[in-house]
Amino acid sequence: MSAQQPTEVTEARPHAKYERLIAIAKKIPAATTIVVHPCDESSLRGVSEATEAGLITPILVGPVSKITGAAAKHGLDISHFDIVDAPHSEAAAAKAVELIHAGRGEMLMKGSLHTDELMRSVTAKDRGLRTDRRISHVFVMDVPAYTETVFVTDAAINIFPDLDCKRDIVQNAIDLFTQAGFGTLPRVAILSAVETVTSKIPSTIEAAALCKMSDRGQITGGLLDGPLAFDNAVDMEAARIKGIKSEVAGRAQILVVPDLEAGNMLAKNLAYFAKADGAGIVLGARVPIVLTSRADPLRARMASCAVATLYADARRRRAVNAAV
Repeated sequence: MSAQQPTEVTEARPHAKYERLIAIAKKIPAATTIVVHPCDESSLRGVSEATEAGLITPILVGPVSKITGAAAKHGLDISHFDIVDAPHSEAAAAKAVELIHAGRGEMLMKGSLHTDELMRSVTAKDRGLRTDRRISHVFVMDVPAYTETVFVTDAAINIFPDLDCKRDIVQNAIDLFTQAGFGTLPRVAILSAVETVTSKIPSTIEAAALCKMSDRGQITGGLLDGPLAFDNAVDMEAARIKGIKSEVAGRAQILVVPDLEAGNMLAKNLAYFAKADGAGIVLGARVPIVLTSRADPLRARMASCAVATLYADARRRRAVNAAV
């Protein structure tokens, strides 16, 4: 069963897509998760709920006194969790990366430290978690008014990605979609302000180049079209009016934005105007990384863990098959 099957969304169950996603992730083994500096209520509660749901097996890394003090203050029982002491957030991030290198965890989860503190350790040249793929971020969004679960990328890591970086951003999103069980051959819309190629808007040229890269096998596993404006990427009637005929237009599943600024605004518009939830995950590192915000509802935190757990499970199974 895939994590995403097209369905009509009703007002009675506006977040049914996340509910299905979490339910599927509960059926696979929990992923051992290194949780970095979980020193406040929201991060600890998210870890506790995800553990209780059987999504993760956590190892908490950070100042023991702060972690246990926050748990006691908010009535959270973490007595059965492993805790690795680290004096402060920067040390916790470095220690978490060490634990991944030592094979102690299958994924990372951000606690109450700043994202850039965690990512500095992840991207460190000597002992980081870099691979030959550029690191990027995906919002897996449950938009009540849209039939599909929609990916928005990259809205958190790469500020002004060049064409080579965008190739990796697209491939990371496709790999997550296919390997985490959302389906096969996702429909990928390369967004710009307009749907025609023009030298006046560089992102339209890059969109066209990415589509040609897909034709030549430099991007695999997805159906690409672009440039597409947002309306004709997600609305069939808008695509029809503009005379756009493609398998992607009007029903995109992955939205690739021109830059971080556009992506961040799109994701927040969906969250605050369309009442969408966004599960955040970082890809392209040695392990998937769950990025959460204090503003995230519990449902989004659970969905983030579910997506990362499904992806980690797929990677685990591929590694086993490769070793046979």
